[in-house]
Amino acid sequence: MKIIIAGAGEVGSHLARMLGSEEHSITVIDSDPKLLDDINGLADIVTIEGDCTTFATLKKASVRKADLFIAVNHEENINIISAILAKQLGARKSIARIDNNEYLEPNNKEMFMNMGIDYLFYPEKVAAREVINLLGHTSTTEYVDFSGGRLTLVVFPIGQSSEFTGKTVEEVHAMGGGVFRPVAISRDNKTIIPHSHDMFYDGDTVYIITDSKAAKTVMNYSGNTSVPIKNLMILGGSRIGVRIAMELQDEINVKLIEYDADKAYRLAEMLDKALIINEDGRDIDAMTDEGITNMDAFVAVTERSETNILTAMLAKRMGVKKVIAEVENLTYINLAESIGIDTIVNKKQITASRIFRFTMDTDVQAIKCLTGSEAEVLEFVVKPDSPITRSSLRDAGFPTDATIGGIVRGDKVFIPDADFRVNPYDRAVVFSLPGAIPKIGKYFN
Repeated sequence: MKIIIAGAGEVGSHLARMLGSEEHSITVIDSDPKLLDDINGLADIVTIEGDCTTFATLKKASVRKADLFIAVNHEENINIISAILAKQLGARKSIARIDNNEYLEPNNKEMFMNMGIDYLFYPEKVAAREVINLLGHTSTTEYVDFSGGRLTLVVFPIGQSSEFTGKTVEEVHAMGGGVFRPVAISRDNKTIIPHSHDMFYDGDTVYIITDSKAAKTVMNYSGNTSVPIKNLMILGGSRIGVRIAMELQDEINVKLIEYDADKAYRLAEMLDKALIINEDGRDIDAMTDEGITNMDAFVAVTERSETNILTAMLAKRMGVKKVIAEVENLTYINLAESIGIDTIVNKKQITASRIFRFTMDTDVQAIKCLTGSEAEVLEFVVKPDSPITRSSLRDAGFPTDATIGGIVRGDKVFIPDADFRVNPYDRAVVFSLPGAIPKIGKYFN
């Protein structure tokens, strides 16, 4: 597939690295030569210096031959204009990153589609929604719904008190009576697709697919208790921080800490039910004075990963039960998890999840790139007469680095075993390591 990425910033460069490993033809456009220099070292990626809103630059990139045009500049207007022009010049699909929630309202989205943009995505909104979802399930590190909420992926660390510790995958599957299934284990910074005789150990992070009705039961096995959130402190008046405060200020007590005084005053006018405090979140005495020890949850979403990690670690040591940090530097994620931060949010991976499905030939309804794990979760719609429908899962020859965790058939949910047979039009939730992703699409197509 020929893919053009407009914007070589953090998101654009991450996409180039990720998609460049999938045997696509990648071209990256940016007006900043320094940003392009960082990408030039990647194999088989063409860089073009220029303005992606001009016809000359788009034609130089051969946009008329593009299967997918992705606009991910910092400026929303540039993304919208370039995505419209790319579609008009012949790109098959055109998608744009935006920063305005108003554009996602149904009538407005239709207007953009009429202008030629196939898909709009707002990473900060999705990140805020993930944080809010996690605050409702505090015993987990990730909680993701699939197939309209019928299937749920629950992720949590297991300790000595967990009922999973010392048991095999087969034993854990039997414990649930077939309503949930372990689909991956993260251990020592490696992700394992487990098989029946693999065992769970203290310190593992376990990934479980379950019928959404049984999700609470699954979390009880973790050995962690879920704590109701009544008092929340947010560090950073970023777009993510503001969206979280805006959506939760009517339900719980929200304190938002912002270092910049002018920005703090603007936020105080915008968020009438949240308490806005102009302080430095790195100041231990100031945070203590503001009541961090009385918080049920702490969310660090400043523009600096280092600040978010340090303050989240401070909050954890001061007794806050649920701590979430935005970490955009991918090399810091394992460090952040190893020092006790409950959940990491990363906009690059959120963006990758939204865009990656456009690069696949198979009908993929959703993709979730999991923070702190090499694996990804994909939701497929099974085509008639596809290979996966011709035999039981035992005999399908499915890659060992991937597993089908759940099947949705109409209103029914199945956690399949080896003798299960997949039907046409089923929705299949698949957990896969990167090496298996190019192989699994053909089974559903």
